[in-house]
Amino acid sequence: MERRTPSFGVSPSDSVSWWVLLGAGRRAVGLGLPRVKLLLQGALAQGTVWGLGIPGRLGAFHGDEGAGSRFTCVRDPLQKRSGAPEPVARGLCHCCPSWLPHRWLRQHECVEKLNMHAILSASAGQEQLLTELLVTYGKIPVLIGELISVEIWKHKIFPVLCRLEDFKPRSTFPIYVVLHHEASIINLLETVFFYKEICESAEDSILDLIDYCHRKLTLLAARSTNRQTVTPVELHAEDLASASSMQELQKQAETMEFEISLKALSVLRFITDQVESLPLSALTRMLNTHNLPCLLVELVEHCPWSCREAGKLKKFENGAWHVVPPEDQVKMTKLDGQVWLALLNLLLSPECQRKYHFDGFNKSQLLKLRAFLTDVLVDQLPNLVEMQRFLSHLAVTEPAPPKKDLVLEQVPVIWDHILKKNTGKWEAIAKHQVKRVFSPTEEELKLQARRWAQTYSLDMIEALAPDKPRCRVCGTEAAKRCSRCRNEWYCTRACQVQHWQKHKAACNLMAGAPRSTDDL
Repeated sequence: MERRTPSFGVSPSDSVSWWVLLGAGRRAVGLGLPRVKLLLQGALAQGTVWGLGIPGRLGAFHGDEGAGSRFTCVRDPLQKRSGAPEPVARGLCHCCPSWLPHRWLRQHECVEKLNMHAILSASAGQEQLLTELLVTYGKIPVLIGELISVEIWKHKIFPVLCRLEDFKPRSTFPIYVVLHHEASIINLLETVFFYKEICESAEDSILDLIDYCHRKLTLLAARSTNRQTVTPVELHAEDLASASSMQELQKQAETMEFEISLKALSVLRFITDQVESLPLSALTRMLNTHNLPCLLVELVEHCPWSCREAGKLKKFENGAWHVVPPEDQVKMTKLDGQVWLALLNLLLSPECQRKYHFDGFNKSQLLKLRAFLTDVLVDQLPNLVEMQRFLSHLAVTEPAPPKKDLVLEQVPVIWDHILKKNTGKWEAIAKHQVKRVFSPTEEELKLQARRWAQTYSLDMIEALAPDKPRCRVCGTEAAKRCSRCRNEWYCTRACQVQHWQKHKAACNLMAGAPRSTDDL
């Protein structure tokens, strides 16, 4: 299998990332590769892959030129400066009123390229260039606005699409791409928010990101309280052509929501690392508006990334649920560490202690942490000794209530701005998307299928995959692949011949895909 260096100039296929949703630490781990690969191949086999624009109707998901208009479109990301992420970072820009589906697709390609570059740079310890570019061009607020806009699309438009009885798409892959867009952005933010300058460059939009993370952690806590366990859904290419494809997509969205929430946990922890440099409104929002310390206590108490099944302890790590051997059951996972580090940042900072209200309820919730601070846990994260001392002191004292300073508090604007602008229009927007975006001509279908084949080239996906390629037919380790499209792996020629009738249509489309989008 070829190992290529990602390029950010000529061919988007060299820089597409599907390393989106696994792992809780700063180093992202590959996720969802088989799922995305099967979706793409099934869609191409049907010859019905097309693009869609999130807005659905002009002006629906972007603001006017007033405050809160932080939504995006792009210029052509395929710049001449090959090998550099700068043209891609510069390509993310504020949205103009002339939103069109192909412009959102280019935006998505930009995000995927930046996501790939961030992961590869983080793996090599060379993130400085990308972080400088994102800060220089002021793109962190743009990404946060894009993140929240697609979140609203998912909660307001996607359910309407699923309910429409007369909406039976031949392929659900384009909708999956929109759902995946949120995952790509939160993964990118998780990778870069480790740096203080990134957090500071978010400016006022940091309040919107804090609200976003709070919504995701609330979903996590609710799921764990109700003892709901999310398990990955196994999809096959033929599922895309079935009548129940929208139901399968809903299951995929639920699984993805869980993984996105875990990423949001990491982002929130990196924000709390910078509590000393955050605006006062951000601290007030985390401590008093959302009471994040108590929410984090719930996550420690219920641990939504672990469960018991058939008497065995399972933990969610690296994108899948794994049975934990008895000798490893007391080991702290990355997700556990993120929660504890966030609590350390929020409770031990003098500024946070001055602003947080340690009333009877908050105090009782925080003291629950003492039961979890065992010697084994403290040995793994020695900083928790300070937490033990703080809680021991809290148990025997009555902290004074915070002083009510007279301050002019900032509030987040993106979420409320979009909801206010589109209240009562969601069903009309969804129907408009079905008519104008999900009903392309036959020629548009073919061109878009080729574009997806290029954008989501499996060469880079397989090069980054943590596992060796597997045979498409029997699942054993494979060393050969289709010489024509170079996208399917097989262990023997017999398996290739057996799979040919199913693979033929996708192979024809992939093999005929242009080498650059200029050819389209």
